[in-house]
Amino acid sequence: MSVTFLHTADWQLGKPYARVADVAKRSQLQNERFECLRRIGEAVREHGAAFVLVAGDLFDSPSPVNSTVAKACEAIGRMGVPVLVIPGNHDHGGPGSLWKQPFFISQREQLAPNLRVLLAPEPVILDGAVVLPAPLLRRQDNADPTIWIRTAFESADLPAHLPRIVLAHGSVQGFESIQDDEDEESKGLNRIDLSRLPDSEIDFIALGDWHGTKQVAPKAWYSGTPEIDRFPRGSDNDPGNILIVKAGRGQVPDVVKQSSGRFRWNAFSHRFSEDEGFEAFRIQLEEHIGEWGQDSLLNLSLDGSLGIETSRRLAGFIEGLDARLLRLKLEEHVSIAPTQDEITALADRPGDPLISSVAAKLIDLSQGGDSHVALLALRELHAAIR
Repeated sequence: MSVTFLHTADWQLGKPYARVADVAKRSQLQNERFECLRRIGEAVREHGAAFVLVAGDLFDSPSPVNSTVAKACEAIGRMGVPVLVIPGNHDHGGPGSLWKQPFFISQREQLAPNLRVLLAPEPVILDGAVVLPAPLLRRQDNADPTIWIRTAFESADLPAHLPRIVLAHGSVQGFESIQDDEDEESKGLNRIDLSRLPDSEIDFIALGDWHGTKQVAPKAWYSGTPEIDRFPRGSDNDPGNILIVKAGRGQVPDVVKQSSGRFRWNAFSHRFSEDEGFEAFRIQLEEHIGEWGQDSLLNLSLDGSLGIETSRRLAGFIEGLDARLLRLKLEEHVSIAPTQDEITALADRPGDPLISSVAAKLIDLSQGGDSHVALLALRELHAAIR
């Protein structure tokens, strides 16, 4: 017997996006994580999935606000099939956790009776599969959450014809959750040792925590987060997907990746070597933004040097990008290198001796320890006299 289901993880509903200063843009990013659940529901119906597995971190916090809980339950209820969830490190299932709070319980009962939160390390038998959950009952744990599965088949009387699916959240084989610049560094805990699981007894391992889609063993996959939430971290990181899985007892699972994300988190780097190259840079970046769309986020890395006037133009261009895009993360290391014409225009002004005197002092300072501040002042002075 085989069954088709959806594997997803790391929804992190309620993510604050604290580095996005604009309130409207921040709300847009937060709301898209709920809109992504609608796309997951469409995939359920498109593929005839029997159930959905969420491998941890449904919420970004163990104490999300009530509106986030209610919206999540409403979206899950619309999926129309059983949705099985385990707590992850962000929404762990320890004492006083969200999952045992009266408000969550009431919303689940009213809006999402199809939602099952698996808090106990014990087999869950569905009509089409056996799910072996490894819930995290604290944020960080030195113990492997799948330990109990190693011996579960010695005593458990499981249906012989149903595929067996492990549902876990943590790091395997050197892969651990890459934090973005809004999060703390990963502590490298919640390790899962796949090599110690009884391979012949298991038909699929649905993992969460790594935010990119990745196969880490013949039967083990990270689905990644369904809506991208950070800038690219290497070519092997492939977020913004869900997995359509067909599993059967004793069969190699059939896994199809399906895109589910909307926003694009892009990276662009450039080194300036001369002022004449600024316009080519601007045109190239504008073309990329046209391809990406205005609803995109950009990690812009710049270095090199520019003259005073071109440096001022760059600052204005960056200001416009910051206003247009959902987020601009800027890593700028561009130094100001006044051209000879610019130095002459500032220092050699017979009709304006005060400007000439100030410019001369700033030029001297720019060649000493206060060079950065002096060069910025020269740029402002140049702009003022223009």
